[in-house]
Amino acid sequence: MDTIKIAVIGLGYVGLPLARLFSTKYPTVGFDINKRRIAELMQGHDSTLEVEDALLQEAIDTHGFLCTDDPEQIRDCNFYVVTVPTPVDVNNNPDLTPLYKASATVGKVIAKNDIVVYESTVYPGVTEDECIPIVEKISGLTLNTDFFAGYSPERINPGDKEHTVEKIKKVTSGSTPETGRIVDNVYASVIIAGTHLAPSIKVAEAAKVIENSQRDINIAFVNELSKIFNKMKIDTHAVLEAAGTKWNFLPFKPGLVGGHCIGVDPYYLAQAAQRLGYNPEIILAGRRMNDGMGEYVANEVIKLMLKKRILVVDSKLLILGFTFKENCPDVRNTKVIDIVKALQEYNVAVTIYDPWADPAEVMHEYGVTTSRELPAGQFDAVVLAVAHAGFRQLDIAALQRENSVVYDVKGFLPESDGRL
Repeated sequence: MDTIKIAVIGLGYVGLPLARLFSTKYPTVGFDINKRRIAELMQGHDSTLEVEDALLQEAIDTHGFLCTDDPEQIRDCNFYVVTVPTPVDVNNNPDLTPLYKASATVGKVIAKNDIVVYESTVYPGVTEDECIPIVEKISGLTLNTDFFAGYSPERINPGDKEHTVEKIKKVTSGSTPETGRIVDNVYASVIIAGTHLAPSIKVAEAAKVIENSQRDINIAFVNELSKIFNKMKIDTHAVLEAAGTKWNFLPFKPGLVGGHCIGVDPYYLAQAAQRLGYNPEIILAGRRMNDGMGEYVANEVIKLMLKKRILVVDSKLLILGFTFKENCPDVRNTKVIDIVKALQEYNVAVTIYDPWADPAEVMHEYGVTTSRELPAGQFDAVVLAVAHAGFRQLDIAALQRENSVVYDVKGFLPESDGRL
């Protein structure tokens, strides 16, 4: 490919930072079906806060970066990058619908000798067995004869301003050796951390899905430890701090495991294994442990309230934080909702304060009310669910009644009645 023009399909937490970065080196068009999102971006603002407004405006003004919801605007591109989400459904089965739709969009515009690269997290085989056949059917072209494909898994860490996209080493791959080299060279030209060219698309897919599965299992282990040590009346964080003095101890901490990666990817790998007749016991055990932590937190809070003789029914409880992680507006797959639902079963009046979360998005996705303003009044219990940096300035005592419970999910507060 002599001249490369890039189209990034999907302008969320992953696609926008990548598209902005590519625009510094290549003519780049960002495509998304969300008209509101496109209008926002072309006005120079990113509501996900992954790309600073100044950088986005520079990309538009200086590098000619264009965002559009019109597929015709990406027809003259020749290097397509698909960065749409890959969620799970209510039964934790992989939902490939966004990938299917994105592949159909590519199929309508792709031309001979073009390359399509997938970044969405999938189980091994999805790119070649699920996505490419859609592109072939709609375009009438044949893989490795008329067009080519690659896979380069995203490694974006939402809210992380230190490990930005260009500073994270990129795994690349291609449907042919030559395509792999082209894909690798394109990414290497903008990723200062370097690249790793995998021998096949399936290897690259597998590498991505085990990264987060490994983290999930490790967090599940310390979550189980926290349950054990709580029964022993031992401070889990003190235990981990002591154990962490050994050079090869892995520094994982207990907590809620949500988000679009760690809380989802293991299910993709598990389903792939089950299709082959293998039941992945460790992976699914880790998921069960982590998926149950919200209810566990709620039950621990109720126990502490009862010990203090607080009348639980119609009590007032404040939850601090709703996003899936700290200092980030991303509410996808947040496990704080599990705490909320479990507490509501006890007829507790729950108030949620999160200055990062968009109340309209939370209401649309979860049907609960959140506020970006600290509520007035005092509460029978306060649960710190997300360790937003701004919460360090809160006067927790002012939010409490005389006999209130404070539960610290994140080990963030200097004093609390209980924590993981």
